[in-house]
Parts: sequence; structure tokens; C-alpha cells
Amino acid sequence: MPDSPPATRTYSYLGPTGTFTEAALAQVPEAAGQVWKSVNNVGEAFDDVTSGRSVAAMIAIENSVEGGVSATQDALASIPNLRIVGEYLVRVQFALVARPGIELKDVNVVNAHPVAYAQCRGWLEANLPAHGHIPSTSNVASALALFENDLADAAIAPPRIVDHHELNVLAENIGDNQNAVTRFVLVSRTNRLPEPTGADKTSIIAELPADRSGALLELLEQFSTRGVNLSLLQSRPIGDALGRYRFIIDADGHILDERVADALLGVRRFSPRVIFLGSYPRADRAQVEYVDRYDDGVFIEARDWLRSLVSGEPGA
Repeated sequence: MPDSPPATRTYSYLGPTGTFTEAALAQVPEAAGQVWKSVNNVGEAFDDVTSGRSVAAMIAIENSVEGGVSATQDALASIPNLRIVGEYLVRVQFALVARPGIELKDVNVVNAHPVAYAQCRGWLEANLPAHGHIPSTSNVASALALFENDLADAAIAPPRIVDHHELNVLAENIGDNQNAVTRFVLVSRTNRLPEPTGADKTSIIAELPADRSGALLELLEQFSTRGVNLSLLQSRPIGDALGRYRFIIDADGHILDERVADALLGVRRFSPRVIFLGSYPRADRAQVEYVDRYDDGVFIEARDWLRSLVSGEPGA
């Protein structure tokens, strides 16, 4: 009998077609030629993963202008058994688009995703000072809504939207920061750790044990005393009481790096709840730098020394 074709895999992403999230998923070699499922929000994407409908979901987690994406961070804190297996960067550019026949002088109301709107606020205030804003669920949805009703005259959308829909570009590159980048993560249910590459990142969520002076400093010292740099530290309310926060942390390095592993042990002893989100290659492939006294061999030698003291080896 002939061999059966390999089963296809499904990947979820915030759609519809043409979003920045889809552009991030296009960077995943394993996703090429597979089924890409468009979803409406983060909750739906993660539900696809936890239910097994998708092998992974591509989700925005951080923007260089607006900071962390709270919906993603809160979902990762509340949905168990999710792991980040990769990160991807997409340069963010926006255009103001409209139905054929609409000109810039005709625009009074703009559809826009709240994050995109915030990143284009300066341009809008300078060029459309009296405009109104209608929030949309995604950058592409803001443009598609122009065909569904006449509540808005124009929309902020990715430039490539015109490749998929009959829209005119009223203005290009309207973002206030031309260097804006959004960081996306690929999330799955796997427990398999990627091998260390020397250019890795480890993500965790940790809660403080109490609302007291010095608690955050104690948490940060678990990393600083091991020479581990943090590339992201953001607080989110736990929600059960005022003053109770969890911290989303990205640490430079892999959990199999001795300094990172030792730091995580310190965090686990200190924090009442630690969620390990994964160790994965950095999107920029930049090698992690650290001083020699935090090399793996130094930690291994220290453990061997302590073991020899406990065992009573001669000369210890």
C-alpha cells in the first residue's frame, strides 16, 4: 500500500488575512504549507491550542511603543500548560485607507484597533484634528468594517490591505514612530525544551509574596546576583485585592544555562506562584552576554565543592 500523506497541522492567528499576526506566522518554517486558522481574539486562539484544534497559536505579546499586550499576558497567567516555543518580530507600519471615492478631506471618523490608534495619534491630531474614533478588534477588521457600514470614513490598517481588498490609500506611514516593532510569540502545549543556542530568552510569571517594602527588590535580586539580565519586567494586577501584582519577566538565557536555572530556583523559593512560560531562541539571534564569573562551570564547580564537603571527601 502506498504511504499515506502526512497529516496537516493547524496554526491559529489573529485574523483576518493581512494582519501583522499573519505576517509573524509566515516566519515559522514549520507552519509553511499547513492550515492557518483565523481567530477573533486571544482567548479563541488559546482555546484552539488547549483543546487540540491547533498545534500552536501566534499571538502579539509586546510592542516597542505601547509595551506589553495585557490580554496576552493575563491569558498566559490564567490558562495552564501553555509554553512559548518561539518569538518573532514584525515591523509595524500603518496606512490610512478608505473606500473608493473618499478623499482625506472627507474623513471625519476613523476605524482603528486601539493599539494602532495610539501609535498614530500624533499624525491624526495634526492632519485630522476634529476626527472621531471607532475601536476595532483588529487592524484588518477596521478596514473591512468600511464595507459593512458607513459609520466611519476611513481606517488605520496594514499597508498590504490593498492587496486583498478594494481600498484606496489616503496616507502612508502614518505611525508616529517609524521604528515601531511588535513582538509575537508562538504558543503551544508542548513540554519539550528547545536546545540552548546561546541566544535565548526565558519567560516566567511570578507573584510577590506580600505587598511590603522591598518585596520587588528581593525578586529582582534573584536574577541580579546570578548575572542574569532582564529584557522585560511588567506588572499586572492579580485581581483578588488592591496591591497584589504578578510580574511578567523575560530573562536573557536558557533554563539549561546554570545561571538562569539557579535564578529560577531562587524565584521559586521566594514567590508563592511561578509560571514557567518557556525557553526559546531570541528573534534577533543576538548572543547573550554575561561576565565570566557567571559561566556554567563556576556554578558546577561550586556545587561539586559543596557536595565534597557534605560527603567528607579528603581535602575538601
